[in-house]
Amino acid sequence: MAQPLQPGPVFRVLHRTVFDYDAPVRDSMNTLHLEPRTFPFQRTLSAVVKVLPATRVRRFHDLFENVTHHFEIPGDHKRLEIESRIRIQNLPLVVPEGSQNATLRDYRGGDIPERTWAYLQDSRFVSRHPQIWRQALDITAGIESVFGQAVAIMHWVHREFRYEAGSTTVSTHLEEAFALRRGVCQDFTHVMLGLCRAIGIPARYASGYLYNGPRDHLVGAQASHAWPEVFFPGVGWIGFDPTNETLADERYIKIAVGRDYDDVAPVRGSYHGSGHCRMSVSVDVEKVSE
Repeated sequence: MAQPLQPGPVFRVLHRTVFDYDAPVRDSMNTLHLEPRTFPFQRTLSAVVKVLPATRVRRFHDLFENVTHHFEIPGDHKRLEIESRIRIQNLPLVVPEGSQNATLRDYRGGDIPERTWAYLQDSRFVSRHPQIWRQALDITAGIESVFGQAVAIMHWVHREFRYEAGSTTVSTHLEEAFALRRGVCQDFTHVMLGLCRAIGIPARYASGYLYNGPRDHLVGAQASHAWPEVFFPGVGWIGFDPTNETLADERYIKIAVGRDYDDVAPVRGSYHGSGHCRMSVSVDVEKVSE
């Protein structure tokens, strides 16, 4: 009889975003993805989202079941502060052997096609361009299992792309990043999503945070991070991080999932007023206990 998974580490995350405007603005409307729901390998212990100037914040679940907040500030203001404090507990990542050996033939039955359909299509930042498809075929040639194919794609993206902050923006499309061969975690994720979807592997975008322990040297820690997740029969969605060339294990804190970055942006909003705005973001990820 299989032994139950033992509880993993508890993490505390403080995420603070501040907008300072050169002149008063008004009619600010914002949507947030800063509170995690409970995922199979992750349990939310507490979550608080605060906004200044104080206003009513509406909490709901979006199309992808992400916890979402929305608020409006109609009056004049020169500063907007958004702060989230969360505590989560992770379980050790375990991928059953049967799931690791699954091939695409195993995705045809039951409710899998319905559950994964959206993550096989083109989306705003991800396409299945013929060049992407050909590259995916080359990477996965001779590999039968979907797990093995996903690992090969992850290794290829990590090897072929250079992490370079400032080389892309939040609106950079997969095809541009693919041509540049550089970018940040968002771009690495979009490229791997496109390669997977092009050959029929269901893959979705995950956003959150990454704990970088005293002996680790992981890229993307102490900031918002992103990585792809691939669906496997028998276990569900498993994360692969091409930025760091590793599975998304108990060091990863997942906040939201979607088709690409457009579905999970931590803070997205609009306002009327000055076009001159200074934004500062700070993220602190701390391991509280094992």
